[in-house]
Amino acid sequence: MSKPLTTTKNILIIGATSAIAEASARLWAAEGAQLYLLARNREKLALVAQDLNVRGAQTQYATFDATDVEMHETVMSEVFRSLSRLDVVLIAHGDLPEQAACQDSVKMTLDSLQTNAISTVALLTLLGNRLKMQGSGVIAVIGSVAGDRGRKSNYVYGSAKALLATFLEGLAGRLLPHHVSVINIKPGFVDTPMTAKFKKGLLWVKPNAVARSIHARVAEGRSGSFYSPRFWWLIMMAIRLMPSSILYRLNI
Repeated sequence: MSKPLTTTKNILIIGATSAIAEASARLWAAEGAQLYLLARNREKLALVAQDLNVRGAQTQYATFDATDVEMHETVMSEVFRSLSRLDVVLIAHGDLPEQAACQDSVKMTLDSLQTNAISTVALLTLLGNRLKMQGSGVIAVIGSVAGDRGRKSNYVYGSAKALLATFLEGLAGRLLPHHVSVINIKPGFVDTPMTAKFKKGLLWVKPNAVARSIHARVAEGRSGSFYSPRFWWLIMMAIRLMPSSILYRLNI
């Protein structure tokens, strides 16, 4: 377990233009953190960086397509050249594919797994090795409750998050002796541009709520998987314990 962070200094955010990542960055900006932002949309990235600087951060940014695994080593090397060390890494990139479309397309299914799992596994391998050598740090990844069970409504996306959950658990054990924490934040329903087409109900929360969970867990510096908001623990416990014969018949 890494030591709890009283102040967060150098923070890398991958997928920095996502709603949850931006909300998290604002909390760290208020603490005067030095942020390195990576995302695909340079125009939006520049606007996010400008906002964070106004809020108290020192910000650098660069365009980055996380699915281009061959560029990972080059980009991560540049990050470490600029910051010399990292206290926190937040990996927040991803997308929410159309389940029905994935069912009809091998390419769409594999693209979703590449975006939501394989690209993150590649990054975690590089960053895990870097922080192991450094001897400290916290890696936080935005997972999902969808990874807890295979449900017919989103099993392609859920499979990617399940892969990540298992990888993160093993990585946490491997890095524990080296004072590096690995955190899997598993949100439930979050009202973001990615979920704009969904009807919202009582279980939905804003990105700020998840960002506060990420901020608290990172400051605590303890490895593990954590639901956000916490009430999802009870919901997912019921789903995890549900017999498959019942789960298969539910439209969830």
